[in-house]
Amino acid sequence: MKHIHTENTQQMVVACIDGAMLTDAVCDYAAWISKRVDAPLKLLHTIDHHHETAVTADLSGNIGLGSQEDLLEEISGLEQQQSKLKLQKGKLLLQAAKDHVIAAGIPEPICSKRHGGLIESLIELEENIRVLVLGVRGQVHDEQNNTIGAKLEAVIRSLHRPILIVNEEFTTPQTIMLAYDGSEAAEKAVAMVASSPLYKGLTCHLVCVNKNAANVASLLQQAQAKLKKATDLTLITASLSGKAEQELCAYQQEHHVDLTIMGAFSHTRLREMLLGSFTVKMLVHTKKPLLLLR
Repeated sequence: MKHIHTENTQQMVVACIDGAMLTDAVCDYAAWISKRVDAPLKLLHTIDHHHETAVTADLSGNIGLGSQEDLLEEISGLEQQQSKLKLQKGKLLLQAAKDHVIAAGIPEPICSKRHGGLIESLIELEENIRVLVLGVRGQVHDEQNNTIGAKLEAVIRSLHRPILIVNEEFTTPQTIMLAYDGSEAAEKAVAMVASSPLYKGLTCHLVCVNKNAANVASLLQQAQAKLKKATDLTLITASLSGKAEQELCAYQQEHHVDLTIMGAFSHTRLREMLLGSFTVKMLVHTKKPLLLLR
């Protein structure tokens, strides 16, 4: 009983598993975080049955009265087959992911298969999520390199937890970039980097993009003072001018940054503005994983 209580209350690193090309990388980054912060790792696969319901509704409306019963029975049989296939696929995906993270040094990952939509499942789990890890694109959009997954925006809007968005094969992060603009979310990012064991021993580039040089100097100074309190963190500051997403992505490539961290979304904006164009552009253009903080 004690074990169950711990699993239900302890904050975990949650990796979303869907069988897309980035699934192994999602597992690897989740395992890396899990080991660094000493938190349990949960592998989550969701099975959404919504599409079958839609198919039945669409088809039944076009069936003649005489043949409706037979065809609906056949459709029902096909739905049951599809449901069984989804369940079997989920089982195989979770087993493969479990084997992968065990090989990566996680002895006892938690496997979770949930029925329903991804967003609803994550909202239910939110209290127990320390960091969420998922791919920038799911299986449906695997080949579309310049897009973000259809569900990704909704996940980011819905959750108030750190979200690591993976867009490439795993490389052990040695260098991070903290995109800083003085906002409330950016201040939280500074506090997290300064205090979390995830970043110990890494090189941190504190980067600010602002046309006002004096303003940049002031912003960097206050953030630098907080980060210098962190142990085992090598700090480099940089002041940039221009379009933020272009400057940050160029800096990232030039300095071989492995992971970018940025605050996302001000609570004072209207809901429609929560996922601003800057966040979208960073998600589309960055070539390295992006950790978004609310």
